[in-house]
Amino acid sequence: MQFRTGLLAAASVVAVAAGQAQAQDAGAPETQVEEIVVTGTRVVGRSRLDTVAPVDVVTAQALQERGSTEVATALSSTVPSINFPRPSLTDGTDSIRPATLRGQGPDQTLVLVNGARRHTTALVNLNGSVGRGSSGVDLNTIPSAAIDRIEVLRDGAAAQYGSDAIAGVINLRLREADSGGGLTVTLGKYFTTLDTPRAGQERDIEDGATVTVGGWQGFKLGSDGFLTLSAEYRDREPTNRADFDPRVTPSRVTARFGDPDVTDYAIYANAGKPLNETWEAYGWAGYQKRKGEAAAFYRLPGSTSQNIPSIYPNGFLPLITTEVQDFNLAGGLRGQIADTRLDINLVYGRNEVEYGVNNTLNASLGATSPTSFDAGSLIYDQLVLSVDASTEIQLSHLAGPLNLAYGLEARRETYEIKAGEPDSYRSGPFNPPGLPGAQAFPGLQPANEIDRDRTAVGVYLDLEGEVIENLTLSGAVRAEHYSDFGSNVSGKVAARYDFNDSFAIRGAASSGFRAPSLQQQYFTATSTVFIDGVPFETGTFPSTSAVGRVLGGTPLEAETSENYSLGFVFRRGPFELTVDAYQINVDNRIVLSENITGSATAAPGSTARIIFDLLSPYGVSAARFFINGVDTETRGVDIVGRYRLETENLGRFDFTAAGNYNTLEVTATPTTAPLSALPVPPALFSRQNVKRFEEGAPETKWVLQGDWKRGPLGATLRTTYYGDVLAAGTTPAADAKTGDHWLVDLEARYETPWGVKLAVGADNLLDEYPDALPIALNTTGAAPYSSFSPFGFNGRYVYTRLSYSW
Repeated sequence: MQFRTGLLAAASVVAVAAGQAQAQDAGAPETQVEEIVVTGTRVVGRSRLDTVAPVDVVTAQALQERGSTEVATALSSTVPSINFPRPSLTDGTDSIRPATLRGQGPDQTLVLVNGARRHTTALVNLNGSVGRGSSGVDLNTIPSAAIDRIEVLRDGAAAQYGSDAIAGVINLRLREADSGGGLTVTLGKYFTTLDTPRAGQERDIEDGATVTVGGWQGFKLGSDGFLTLSAEYRDREPTNRADFDPRVTPSRVTARFGDPDVTDYAIYANAGKPLNETWEAYGWAGYQKRKGEAAAFYRLPGSTSQNIPSIYPNGFLPLITTEVQDFNLAGGLRGQIADTRLDINLVYGRNEVEYGVNNTLNASLGATSPTSFDAGSLIYDQLVLSVDASTEIQLSHLAGPLNLAYGLEARRETYEIKAGEPDSYRSGPFNPPGLPGAQAFPGLQPANEIDRDRTAVGVYLDLEGEVIENLTLSGAVRAEHYSDFGSNVSGKVAARYDFNDSFAIRGAASSGFRAPSLQQQYFTATSTVFIDGVPFETGTFPSTSAVGRVLGGTPLEAETSENYSLGFVFRRGPFELTVDAYQINVDNRIVLSENITGSATAAPGSTARIIFDLLSPYGVSAARFFINGVDTETRGVDIVGRYRLETENLGRFDFTAAGNYNTLEVTATPTTAPLSALPVPPALFSRQNVKRFEEGAPETKWVLQGDWKRGPLGATLRTTYYGDVLAAGTTPAADAKTGDHWLVDLEARYETPWGVKLAVGADNLLDEYPDALPIALNTTGAAPYSSFSPFGFNGRYVYTRLSYSW
């Protein structure tokens, strides 16, 4: 299957024009136009091929011409350096999935909307998934109908934009229209043949039915302003790729392993209105509400600690619910005073995640236990004031004008945890043997409640200009001060030399940082266990709490980075090619430690007994906490090319190809003095987590795509290669790999004489799956595939799309 798919992938590119180009401009308009970008440069009018750092431009059309209607999924299948896996059995992360750029953490890529800093999600990724211990931006909170294009800066940019821009920057540019509109309806479903190890037979499955309705409308504001309204509704049913459970008789599927059940709706508004000849008011607002329901692990009927047979005589499958409300509001003024351009804006963002558990119980309450619970909520919000100024300075000894940019950013962040209802966490009269708290997700307790805030102020200076003919230099420096951890200064230098109109080289060196998030500093979630009748807490604690300090926790510090890149740009006629090599060194990365567990019954003087003695005064038996101390070194190369072929009789062909090669090595792991002094020091960052960092994303990824258009007809054939990913175990014997795989996507389009466009297609047309886990690593049958698979494990997705523009 892999060989056949690989041949098809090669044929789709070679047969038309020998391997050239990336969805850097997939779905470009009829006439070849250089896209003007605003990300990575503050020079007005700079095109994406003229920048000193690599910038991808993904158009709205490129996002829409595929089966998935999720922004993050479409982006990851367009830009190979972006990874967006589909984890399962990871609590809230099932519904709020993290994306990564160049193998770095989800929180090491800065996300902007219309050039302004976007707020992160309140969720903390706690389980064994990509991005464990991080809180990134949820790209899927913005409907694709609201987006005009996405600019992806693949270079360190903390000196230009501040914290989080270690891997790069993703800038979502909202649609600006004062007239016209569009409506799109997309229907899709998985039609797949599943062959899991324990089942021993092929199963034909139809599930995951998805309905998406999205649209936009432009309105005039007076004679010269615009208001663009966009809305989207999506209803996605769950998928299930679980294997047979050998623990029950007869053996059957008891788990649900796949995408969660999700329903969401969103509305966005983007507006601009000139006030006079030089000043303009602008703003945007958006709201999304998303309800998700993901499965946890199945509870056996005979488990006295987890089940009450009178409630669930056949066992039960707990369902973890998330209700996400995401809000964004911005307003600003931009204009000119003399020769200085000014842009002033104020942006507010808020993300709330409410947890619930259905089809469950609190076993310690006995037969009177409720079967659904409100488990608490997490809230994060952010208020940002930005003032940006720029001017061009004419210096006689320079070949061109020098662009001088400077400004400041003031930010206030808050983070809040609210407890769930008492029955979701309390210990009832039947403990032991029944465990306290809601099965699968014990509710957040009053002791976990917090309400913290901080402020940050940053100032920057940015210079860019052509110093001698064909040589452009750029430099930036930024200083920031945070109220909770201190100050940081970052710098960047970059250069580009154009040998002629066709060929240029470019490179950059920069330092960067990422401030510890409020979520990492203050998140806490605990549950109660009883040891010899004495209640003990176990869970996640702040590093500066009494529990964290006794294990060696200290106040979190900023991560720091060094970024280096060198590449070239080549373009001639309809062909373009960019190649950029990079190295990213990150020191003092913040990670979530392993669970440090003690034992009251261990031998005196043993590690387990000493840990128990350290924790027991605080009523704690096991704890994990956030800690600095992981150093990583990343090396890679991005290759992006494109070729357009116009024919007289066959139509227009766009051939695109893009690849990313990325290796990451963990060069240091954290330790603490109290734990290092133990007879057998426990690992704070185990082999399993080291391997997840190093091999949890594909080392190599290629996207090869051919687009064809002739009159009312069009088609897209895309093949994506994903390199092998390691599903790391606690020992090498427990390791497994997902394998190397080619996926094929195919879409055909037709535009009727009435302007209605019809598309039919299939993502993963050949029904490719990652390599299954060995049976020995899936003893319950719940997870036959690794959640680290970069393309998921759902199989073939067939869809149709109907759209109309006016």
